[in-house]
Amino acid sequence: MARQQIIAMGGGVLFPMVRNDALERYTLRACGKDRPRVLFIPTASGDDPLYIANFYETYSALDALPAHLPFFRRTPQDLRALVLAQDVIHVGGGNTRSMLAVWADWGLVPVLREAWERGIVLCGSSAGSICWFDEGVTDSIAGDLTRLVCLGFLPGSNCPHYDGEKERRPAFQRLVAGGEMAAGLAADDGVGLHFVGSELHAIVTSRPGAAAYRVERDTAGIARESRLEATLLA
Repeated sequence: MARQQIIAMGGGVLFPMVRNDALERYTLRACGKDRPRVLFIPTASGDDPLYIANFYETYSALDALPAHLPFFRRTPQDLRALVLAQDVIHVGGGNTRSMLAVWADWGLVPVLREAWERGIVLCGSSAGSICWFDEGVTDSIAGDLTRLVCLGFLPGSNCPHYDGEKERRPAFQRLVAGGEMAAGLAADDGVGLHFVGSELHAIVTSRPGAAAYRVERDTAGIARESRLEATLLA
């Protein structure tokens, strides 16, 4: 059976100008291929051209073979052939709810599951992190951050940008404490949660001091946060 891997990142990737590509390098090593083929899916940003350019600049510098899948311009006819030809699928951030709706309409979700089951590494930050879990904390809708039902490849809930956006930590704890959201994992910016199958295999970070957190509801209905230390990547 192929090794099923997902690397869910809190944020802070695809910024070539900051010269910190440790998480991207880690992801490429996880796939175990020389000159891996990496597909970017920028749906959540509405196929933002600058985001796509940053992706190409980042992964080209890492001796990968980058490509992207557009849904707001001319979309390839055979999505399955394109996706299954890759070694890594990188999902960008943005509006998660809109992204999932577009994917459902185009029939991409079962293709992504097939890719995962075949051993193609799935990764991403923000929307590209929470999408793989049962549910996640989203800012897709204006106002307070809310719960969003996601793809369910991984169990439980997820919250990205835990230290990068001030609303994230209190929103996640509020939702878990109130029973609106299952217990789950949060990640600071620059932190990657590496799953093999449905089990958390490693926690890595490109930022000194950044960490992941397990947030659970106790019997008194209070959210309890446990810090999970991350291994700092070179």
